[in-house]
Amino acid sequence: MFIRNAWYIAAWADELGEKPLARRICDDPIVLFRDQSGQPAALLDRCCHRSAPLSLGEVVAEGIQCGYHGLTFDGSGACVAIPGQSRISDSARVRSYPVAEKNQFIWIWMGEAARADTSAIVDFPYHDDHAHWPNKHDCYRINANYMLMVDNLMDLTHLGYLHAKTVGGNPSAHVNAEMKTTNTPTGIKFTRWMRNSVPPPSYVKAAGFQGRVDRWQEFEWAAPSSVLQWTGAAEVGTGAYEGKREGGFQFRLFHGLTPETETSCFYFWSCANGYRQSEPEATEQLYREIAPTFVEDKAMVEAQQARLSELGEQGLVNIVSDTNRVIMRRFIERLIAEERGALAAE
Repeated sequence: MFIRNAWYIAAWADELGEKPLARRICDDPIVLFRDQSGQPAALLDRCCHRSAPLSLGEVVAEGIQCGYHGLTFDGSGACVAIPGQSRISDSARVRSYPVAEKNQFIWIWMGEAARADTSAIVDFPYHDDHAHWPNKHDCYRINANYMLMVDNLMDLTHLGYLHAKTVGGNPSAHVNAEMKTTNTPTGIKFTRWMRNSVPPPSYVKAAGFQGRVDRWQEFEWAAPSSVLQWTGAAEVGTGAYEGKREGGFQFRLFHGLTPETETSCFYFWSCANGYRQSEPEATEQLYREIAPTFVEDKAMVEAQQARLSELGEQGLVNIVSDTNRVIMRRFIERLIAEERGALAAE
């Protein structure tokens, strides 16, 4: 079951161009486009005339025009033009979804429109601060439930195994990392320290480390599926643990998981360069180093989903590194129960 009263990422802002964009979110077919003023809009991808997908039409001055019989709908879903017909019934409309553009994302609210509060959207200003955090982004479609990817980000002990050749490094450094977790109103925050550790290959390429480093990983999960990450390393004993993180190597990541169906999702992610900000090639190099790790995650969770679809969850056990994942899952279960309860009370 999906949490519908929540903000999800529908698209990167630069995905909305001259043509409509079709995307399935929480199993609803959605069409995204920009109106004449450049404002994003999201409608149910179904013309109210003969059920043709509006995404097969085109964006026009008045909104989006159906490619079958030419009916045109504005961003609110109201039909504003019917070829050969001057009178338009109020019933000629399609469902619209609240949307908001923030930090280079197009966010969509899939539940009750009256409850769509834009102040609840996660804030990640680093996307807009290109001088200090030049960044690059991408989106992958993954054949797995979106929560499996959130699980993946909550238990980082997998880095030393799945990503050993890139950002991982020594598995024991991750398994034995010092970790502190705190609850927040919207989820959890956790910090992991790996003191006096061997830098992984990607860190050496980026910063030229020649000896051991002090590494940190700061994560914030905001329900249902946004994860903000600040990661870096500095030479041993130079003050990283006391907050002196200038120099060395550091970057910020954004992870946004949007459910497509019960067994597929969209993974929106970005990497922001915080160590050689004036060098475009450094940002490109960071992207090239990180992107393969997410492809590895994609392959693993897709294989995991296949086994879960085949065999279910019976017999699975938790281990100590699942602590944050379990906290996250219980938080989600509470939100689902509250939403179900509210619907039952109506």
